[in-house]
Amino acid sequence: MPEPLAADRLKWSVPDYHRLVEAGILGDRRVELLGGDLIEMSLETPIHYSTAKQDARYLESLLSGKADVRFNGPITLVDSEPEPDIAVVRLPDSQYETRHPGLQDIYWLIEIAKTSFATDRVVKAAIYAAAGIPEYWIVHLAERQLYVLRSPRQHQYTEESVLSVGTIQPLAFPEVAIAVEKLLLHPGG
Repeated sequence: MPEPLAADRLKWSVPDYHRLVEAGILGDRRVELLGGDLIEMSLETPIHYSTAKQDARYLESLLSGKADVRFNGPITLVDSEPEPDIAVVRLPDSQYETRHPGLQDIYWLIEIAKTSFATDRVVKAAIYAAAGIPEYWIVHLAERQLYVLRSPRQHQYTEESVLSVGTIQPLAFPEVAIAVEKLLLHPGG
């Protein structure tokens, strides 16, 4: 069967997506709304989950009282509701009891990539850049590298750094030094 043309595809809005979830139509399927398309999420490997959890804890220790570090939760954008592995968002966290963080709340996002690097680097980067998220990091487990994407313009980030050692200061908190090696360290490794 031939691949449908982009014009043949039905795009979903965020409210439509919420209605699908609330009605239970998606069942137990793990999907994200990305650019109006429902995309099945890849299975999360143990090392992916453990690294994301470890990195979230590390960032929580550095950003206590400055930001809410969210782990494996959705964010709401104009035509997308992705679930980044880590979202660093504005306080107070009580404001997220009735809604997911939106663009105005997000300092930066982090994805942990083992098998999902191409999607994280191309598809999610384009969505995050188009939304105007100022900073996006990808922890590439296979390469043991941190991709830092900044300065969004249209559907791409115009600045990219690839780090494996040293420290990095997030744009939102230049006084905070984050050890790159600590983000790349596999739990127990």
